Amino acid sequence: MDPVIAQIRQELNIHADPEIQRSFRRFFKEEIKCYGVKTATVIVIARKYWKEIRRRQKPEIFALCEELFESGYMEESFIVSNWSYALSDRYKREDLVVFQRWIYRYITNWASCDSFCNHTIGDFMEKFPDCINELTHWTQSDNRWMRRAAAVSLIVPAKHGKFLKEAVEIADLLLTDRDDMVQKGYGWLLKESSRKHQNEVFDYVMKNKKKMPRTAFRYAIELMPRELKAEAMKRE
Repeated sequence: MDPVIAQIRQELNIHADPEIQRSFRRFFKEEIKCYGVKTATVIVIARKYWKEIRRRQKPEIFALCEELFESGYMEESFIVSNWSYALSDRYKREDLVVFQRWIYRYITNWASCDSFCNHTIGDFMEKFPDCINELTHWTQSDNRWMRRAAAVSLIVPAKHGKFLKEAVEIADLLLTDRDDMVQKGYGWLLKESSRKHQNEVFDYVMKNKKKMPRTAFRYAIELMPRELKAEAMKRE
């Protein structure tokens, strides 16, 4: 074990709180492994040790990230998200293969999925938009977190009005997915897209609402003005 990993785990254990651990577990249907450390504290720890490792070669940092992911602890996955995003100025197209493997192999809950994909994958796609088609392949995965990742990876760009065409394509591919975590993921993507493309998203929802699961539908219209929500709801 790299000494940095040992130090991180020692700090996480020091800050572990059984009450916070119990509180975290109430947010998840699946079993999760967690220390019970506040997210703000985890970020402080991540940034502290990033200063120690940031001058290392990227493959070595990736190896540290994988070691953290392998533990299965949610807080350690948050540190991976922080470090991988901090590497954004060093991204290469081939890194997507690594990121995809991490999602498929190590992510087991929505918090780890969203933390990693919102920032690391989202930033990667903004830097390499020619790679965005790969997300459509993720929608066909047998892994629920890969399918959710396909949608939530575009959340941050969508807030700023980017990738509407791609967001709609992903929503189309996930439209009738039976997994509620996937439904919430693409519903959230539509919601964020509606910030800058309200009419387009509304039209999409109205066109597809008979097939769209209620969970995704409710997420998608959440930011709509009252009159548009009312119009959508009365036809529900």
